[in-house]
Amino acid sequence: MTEKIVELKISDIVKNPYQPRLAFDEKKLAELANSIQENGVLQPIIVRKSALVGYELLAGERRFLASQIAKQSTIPAIIRDYSDEKMMTLSILENLQREDLNTVEEARSLSLLTEKLGLTHDEVAQSLGKSRSYVSNLLRILDLPESILQQVSTGKISLAHGRTLLAEKNKIRQKNLAARITTDNLSVRQLEDLIYKKSSKQNKASKIDKNIFIEEREHELIKILGKSVKIKANKQYQGTLSVSFDSLDELEELTKLLKKYHQD
Repeated sequence: MTEKIVELKISDIVKNPYQPRLAFDEKKLAELANSIQENGVLQPIIVRKSALVGYELLAGERRFLASQIAKQSTIPAIIRDYSDEKMMTLSILENLQREDLNTVEEARSLSLLTEKLGLTHDEVAQSLGKSRSYVSNLLRILDLPESILQQVSTGKISLAHGRTLLAEKNKIRQKNLAARITTDNLSVRQLEDLIYKKSSKQNKASKIDKNIFIEEREHELIKILGKSVKIKANKQYQGTLSVSFDSLDELEELTKLLKKYHQD
């Protein structure tokens, strides 16, 4: 069945309240606006009737924004009848399918699926064709301060750097270390060394029961688990391994991850 395309007044349309994407490339929007002035909107947007007044935008926000820039009074649209839950789900999935979605926007989209719709990490992973560990590790990045998330979002620091900063629980030191990543061009390994560096006395004492091999195993486990890991061992390599977690959910995620590796 062919859906009917109608012309709606742009002034009657409001932005999607569930739209997780906040930033749009202004240059590309201007280019699209110029194209719309010349050729019109070639692909209709998708809306639903608002419970209050007019229509709510579901898909096609770039076309909608560019049409406003192009001073268009109307825009071609398809009207669909969606519940709040369906609208939110489709809006988020549409964003997640975009190739230019940055890491933080993707993480916030996943967060909406878990917080607003109550989906588990496993359910989100299945709906996106991703692994549960991918979803869990990406969501953890949102624990960083907003200023650091902005740096990750703009690419000033990498996602790997951001994940490593999560091991530093002091928010002030997190921000200071984030600044050093760019000013000192720190690698992830150098950042790890700064985070896990102990006082000179502790370093001298630790030389007895920790060597390069043990430290390398710690770094490997930190990258795999996305958590703070400590290994204490004597000269016979007998000791303990501890993994930190901040909630029951994180403990459950760790348990599932370790079971998965055991099964593999």
